[in-house]
Amino acid sequence: MGLPLRARVATSLSRGIGALSRATGRGDGSVIGGRVALRLDPDLLASLSAGRDVVLVSATNGKTTTTRLTAAALGVLGPVASNTFGANMPAGHVSALAQAGPTPYAVLEVDEHYLPHVTAATKPRVIALLNLSRDQLDRAKEVALLAALWRETLREQRVHVVANADDPMVVWAASVVEDVCWVAAGQRWLDDSWVCPECGGGIRREGSPGGAVWECVTCGLRRPEPHWRLDGDTVVAPDGARHRIELRLPGRVNRANAAIALAVAAHFGVRPTDAVPRLAQIRSVAGRYTLVERDGRAIRLLLAKNPAGWLEAFEMADPTTTLLSINARAPDGFDTSWLYDVDFSPLRDRPVLITGERAFDLGVRLGVNGVPFTHVPSFADGVAATRGRRLEVIANYTAFQQIRAELDRVD
Repeated sequence: MGLPLRARVATSLSRGIGALSRATGRGDGSVIGGRVALRLDPDLLASLSAGRDVVLVSATNGKTTTTRLTAAALGVLGPVASNTFGANMPAGHVSALAQAGPTPYAVLEVDEHYLPHVTAATKPRVIALLNLSRDQLDRAKEVALLAALWRETLREQRVHVVANADDPMVVWAASVVEDVCWVAAGQRWLDDSWVCPECGGGIRREGSPGGAVWECVTCGLRRPEPHWRLDGDTVVAPDGARHRIELRLPGRVNRANAAIALAVAAHFGVRPTDAVPRLAQIRSVAGRYTLVERDGRAIRLLLAKNPAGWLEAFEMADPTTTLLSINARAPDGFDTSWLYDVDFSPLRDRPVLITGERAFDLGVRLGVNGVPFTHVPSFADGVAATRGRRLEVIANYTAFQQIRAELDRVD
């Protein structure tokens, strides 16, 4: 890629530190190497992105899985660099690109707050925007402010955007771009998009959640006609061709993520018939979804970080014994009041176990919804308390990482 000398040294340093982190068991090396390299060369992300066709994927929820699916679809054309472990800020991007070497393509998950910075540095060919909803109230921007940040970022870009037509916040942000491919990816969580971001009027919906036609009752903002749409387990392409999606990942939301991935790949000339088999090979994304055997039980680990994510997790989880784990550390957000935005009533018909540092906050919330539960001191105690052979685990970020480490899952 013809890197400048400083960039070459910083890249080598990033690789070395990442390898040392993995060898010593301190982590996967997906952040620390990038942090040190950026100290040496603050322009390293731009240098490593030059010469590649870059795709950025951003959202409140689903960006890690969609990034993995998009990288798999684009892999039809050649090697793809990607931040597989979900390190979605510039240090993680630098580590991923340095580790991959000179690939022709890169698909990078981007924290929604960092989209302006990363867009400026990488000059992407495509930006995929999935959704916006409330997240970590004590440190994240309010949803309308994030939508405005995206809108201003995109206003000055000449880029192809693949965007969710069912999320009014995403539509408003992306509508300043001329070249937009709209995907009917659905929107199960509606509580952050009842008010029009353009004029403050009400949003009116017709149809079922996840596929409703919507419009502002005051101004002209409305759901655009989608180019791609999901029909059950089939993705319908712009030419009307139907492509059956058989994923090993659970839930409608992941089929919608696959539709986004196919739309992105199609912009590069990848035929859906070539990409779909690659999507079916993905079993796990950064430790999520795969069934793991432990003490005679099949355990599946799901990550849910905010109200919209928990709603999707309930749809993905089988109706069996379910362990919920909640922490409130810096990566999670210290404020657990968001629990009251989640409707836990879908769990009433199954045995529920709770654990984590803030388990009793969760217990109070479950009581409000009339969901019986049993507190267990740890994940291992939860496994032992499980009656039957299946256990679904839903955890927020640091709780997820703790349980993942106990299961010795690093893929």
